[in-house]
Amino acid sequence: MQVSVDAGEGLERHMTVELPSQDLEKQVEKRLRDLSRNVRMDGFRPGKVPLSVVRKRFGAQVRQEAFGELVESTFFEAASRENLSPAGMPRIEPAEAKSDDTVAYKAVFEVMPQVEIGDLSGVTVKKPVAEVRDEDVDAMIERLRAQRATFNKVDRPAENGDRVTIDFKGMMDGEAFEGGSADDVPLILGSNSMIEGFESGLIGANAGDKRTLSLKFPEDYHASDLAGRDVSFEVAVGKVEEQILPELDADFVKAFGVDNGDVDTLRREIRENMERELHQRLRTLKRNNAMEALAGAVQVDLPKVMIDKEIAQMREQARREMASSGQSSSVDLPDSVFHEAAERRVRLGLAVSEVVRQHELSADAERVKGMIDELAASYEDPSEVVEYYLKNKEQRSQLEAAVLEEQVAEKLMELMNVEEETHSFDELMK
Repeated sequence: MQVSVDAGEGLERHMTVELPSQDLEKQVEKRLRDLSRNVRMDGFRPGKVPLSVVRKRFGAQVRQEAFGELVESTFFEAASRENLSPAGMPRIEPAEAKSDDTVAYKAVFEVMPQVEIGDLSGVTVKKPVAEVRDEDVDAMIERLRAQRATFNKVDRPAENGDRVTIDFKGMMDGEAFEGGSADDVPLILGSNSMIEGFESGLIGANAGDKRTLSLKFPEDYHASDLAGRDVSFEVAVGKVEEQILPELDADFVKAFGVDNGDVDTLRREIRENMERELHQRLRTLKRNNAMEALAGAVQVDLPKVMIDKEIAQMREQARREMASSGQSSSVDLPDSVFHEAAERRVRLGLAVSEVVRQHELSADAERVKGMIDELAASYEDPSEVVEYYLKNKEQRSQLEAAVLEEQVAEKLMELMNVEEETHSFDELMK
């Protein structure tokens, strides 16, 4: 096998591979003989079709298939000889052989780039810190009470915390806009379920009142056609109900699975759950912040083939999410929608791989076990969850990848300038 390589633009390489033609001919002959023993043709008994007839009928197709397999079996060996690491599958083009005794092909592909991670000591990364306080537990208990609240109809103006039942119609530029109207909608004032100004605009309203609210959608509203737009809502109040919270007594406590009905036991379990959630949230935020800082610090040329692959995966994920939410999944989303995010993912993936290589990191088995135990703790039978992860190699591999990412984040924080940011429980969980 003779190999020559020419550099294309950027990361592209043109590799010409020349092979002895006898290697191809042996494969062609073997395939034709196998075919002659099995092929069925009019005028011949099964297994008795002459090789010359088979060669005439199927020779070109068999040669093409055999050449394809020859390319597949030699490409990576040829690239390895030249110390090339392909970033994706090659595009195969015909090439002229130098003699009658050889066959040749040209493979066009991109190579994996050199990732340059400079001195990270000047890179600042934010490290969020928080703790669960007594007042956080109190607030959580109040939210649990609110979830089990009952409502009594009242004959007075609506106050914060009341539930109002409303009909509303949204208008923009004098016309009703899609999704902006509904009837018999229950709304708890102060819940921040609606855009700013909607709920406060109904404070003081009585059953039977009609109000017109002049509002503005947030600039970052998820529907781009409404973001930042001035609108008005015509609201009719059907009824006003006051919220009645349940007493914090033994019956309430038992409803949350605390059989002894002890309030202190409930508080302790709530705190433990909140601390577990906070720990997971802090871990996620620290990892994300470290990765963001790394992505901004790395210098690397990105292979187009890797970006295209990432775009395809993101598009498929978007289609699945659209289908699951009842939207049409046949919308042809252009590459431009995903391109920036795909570039970031590829850049970060290459950078993380380089950090792993440089610092010889691997997923810590004890930490993987600890993550499994942590996930299992919230289930009724933790042992079943542990056994599931021990038997399911694919799921365990996902946990190993998550643990490795955390180890990368910790290593990055050792190398970077870390600034702590103190937050409340609610700030982080929102």
